[in-house]
Formats: sequence, structure tokens, C-alpha cells
Amino acid sequence: MTLNLTLFAATHLTFLAVHLPITLLAGAAGIWLFYVQHQFEETHWSKKPEWQFSHAALHGASHYDLPLALRWISGNIGIHHVHHLSSRVPYYRLPEVLQDHPELAGVGRITLMESLHCVKLVLWDEQSRRLISFRDAAKLRYA
Repeated sequence: MTLNLTLFAATHLTFLAVHLPITLLAGAAGIWLFYVQHQFEETHWSKKPEWQFSHAALHGASHYDLPLALRWISGNIGIHHVHHLSSRVPYYRLPEVLQDHPELAGVGRITLMESLHCVKLVLWDEQSRRLISFRDAAKLRYA
């Protein structure tokens, strides 16, 4: 009985040692992708009555221009503005949309390096109509 419990524990620890880091990395990557695709410097937020679907879709979500391998791994979700505009376009057809409509490629485009600067953008400033950092908010408060 003791041998069975030891083997059971060892098997489950091995399983956790392999799968827990994979799950944590995948979860962190998913959170990062969601964050960057909606919290970037040139994002657009608006309220009714000025809110318009197509403008909000194209300018409220980014075109996260990832390296080819990351595009493949993420199922082209970096072409997020097109996904927002038409969620029925399958992931494997999203690059074709950019090829057929090159004017969409530059809309809300951010690169992997540029995305690192998005971490600080956490607050929406209604007056300037842009995302700002806590530091920027403090400067505005005391100005």
C-alpha cells in the first residue's frame, strides 16, 4: 500500500511539474495578448451617441504585428482589429484580409517591442481622449 501511494504521489508530482508551467505560461500569454490588443497608445474609446461600430472595431483594437512564429502559435490573433470588425473571418484567413486590404495593416499597428510600453497605460483620460499612466495622471492632478 505504501509503495502504491509513493508511486501515485511521484506520478502526480511529475504531471504537475510538466503541466503547471505550461498552463501558467499559456495563461500569462493569453492575458498579455488580451491586454495589449485593447490597451495601446492610439486606442479609441467612445460613448453613445458618437460610438460607431466600424470605427470602434478598427481603432479600439490593435494590429499586434508579431513575428511569423508567434502569429502561427497565436492563430493570427494579432490581427485583432479585423477580428473585431468581422469575427466570422476564420483565423487562417485574417492575413488574406490584410493582403487584400493593405490600408488595414497600419491601423492600430504595434510591434512586439512597442507593446512593452503599453504596460504603463492603465487609465483613460476623458479630456485628452487617450490612455495614460498613473504618473501622467498624477502630473495632471497637480498641474
